[in-house]
Parts: sequence; structure tokens; C-alpha cells
Amino acid sequence: RTWGREMDWLRAVQQLRDNREPGVLVTVIEVRGHAPREAGAQMVVSREASWGSVGGGNLEATAVARAREMMSSGATGPQTCELQLNPHAHTEHGRQCCGGSVRMLLEPLAVRPVVALFGIGHVGYELARILSRLPVQLLLVDSRAEQLDRVRLADVIDGTADVSTRHTLLGEQVLEQLPRGAHVVIATHDHAEDYALCDAALRLGQPLGSIGLIGSSVKWTRFQAQLAAAGHRPAAIGRITCPIGQPGITGKDPAVIAVAVAAALVQKLTAGLENRVTA
Repeated sequence: RTWGREMDWLRAVQQLRDNREPGVLVTVIEVRGHAPREAGAQMVVSREASWGSVGGGNLEATAVARAREMMSSGATGPQTCELQLNPHAHTEHGRQCCGGSVRMLLEPLAVRPVVALFGIGHVGYELARILSRLPVQLLLVDSRAEQLDRVRLADVIDGTADVSTRHTLLGEQVLEQLPRGAHVVIATHDHAEDYALCDAALRLGQPLGSIGLIGSSVKWTRFQAQLAAAGHRPAAIGRITCPIGQPGITGKDPAVIAVAVAAALVQKLTAGLENRVTA
């Protein structure tokens, strides 16, 4: 039976995603002659473990080593690997004498960026709908339980993103739990709540990917003065983008605002990916 083995690697993919760990999916895509596994065999490789099997021996050891090289180099595109399984074909992991050849496809399982959206009102809801169609981990936070009702969020939950919700009166506690590089959008119904989140975001020990605040220039001028009075230096305050959005997209309709904010966020997400690849 191979069903249990398949379930192992399928669960591994979800586990790596939940833990925000990189991995590589290895698939046997072509077999010529005799080989330990047939085309379609799959395994998942992380930095420290593997699940499933593509055949064991030097074949599998080579696949694991290549997968970990891809993770170390930050590779984002798929690669192929072909091995000859005969006594004359020697790799650093030994020989395999099945007599055939195997070609494998190695596909990186990227770590999904985290976007934390504070405030799921009219604009926040529309923004969540757009972001839920992207390969991100989307955290929706609100102090009002009814805004996070699963029936209301049905269009958001049924998307590509991994969506989770947090009902809390203290969004600052959620900020403290965000991973390094998370992107934050502050759009609550209460300006006092918005300010508390901005203040907390600037006091975090780990750097965030970006901090966006929805609001007018008048609101931001007042917030800048309050943040400075609270001891934040101008360079730190400058980490907050307000108003947030894409220049050239204007309008006050919640859906239009959400499109502008989403466009600006996509630019930041893309830039973050490019920085990881070239670093």
C-alpha cells in the first residue's frame, strides 16, 4: 500500500507551511528500465527531515542533498535531476545497480509571507477578500467578534491564503507574536486603537516587513506628533506608511481603497521575495 506513504508527505507539506519552514517536493517524473520506484513517487525534504520515498539508496540521498542545496541557496524555481542506476555510475552517496535511470523534479515549497490585518470593517473586509486569493498567511484581527464571524468571512476563508482569525481587545499582544518580516496593515474602527498598534509596532524587538496605516494626511500628522512625544525617533516613525495605497488609484469606496492597498502590498511582497533570492 502506498496510501499511507502519500498521506505522510501530504501532511508534511502542511506541517512545513504551518511552521513557516522551507521544503522541497521531490517527484519521480520519468523511469527508464529498472528502478526502485515508479514515476509519480514523491517525497518532501526539509532542512532536517524527509517524508515519503523516491527509492532509497544513493538515488534518494542525492535527491535529499540537492533539495537542501536548493533551500540553502534560496532557489525559487523547479530543478530536474537525472541519475543512472548502474555499477558504473558513481555518486558521492554510492552506487545503485538496478540497471535503469530516473529523472526527478525538485520543486521548492516557499515559506508564505505573513500579512496581519488589524480591523476587518468595510475596507478591511474588502482587503481581506483580495489578499485571500494570494499565497500568503493571512491573519485577521479585530476587537469586535461579529466582524470575524465565519459566515461573514466565507469569501475570505475560501481562498488560496492560509487564513486565521484573532478576536482580541489587545491587538498589541498579537503584534508581539508575529514572525520576523511580517507585513502589518492597521485599519481599525478606532483611532485610539490605531495609535496603540502603531506605537506597539515600533517597539517590537524583531523587524516587520512593513507597517501600513489607513488614514488621511491629517490623521497621520497628529499620529506623528504623538509618536514623537512618546519617544520614537523620526527614522522609526518613518517605517510607518500613511496614507497607504498605490499612487494613482483614488476614490473613497472601500473596494477601491482595498485595491490600492493590496497593490502596494503586492509590491512589498515581491520585493521581499527578490531580496531573499539575491541575499
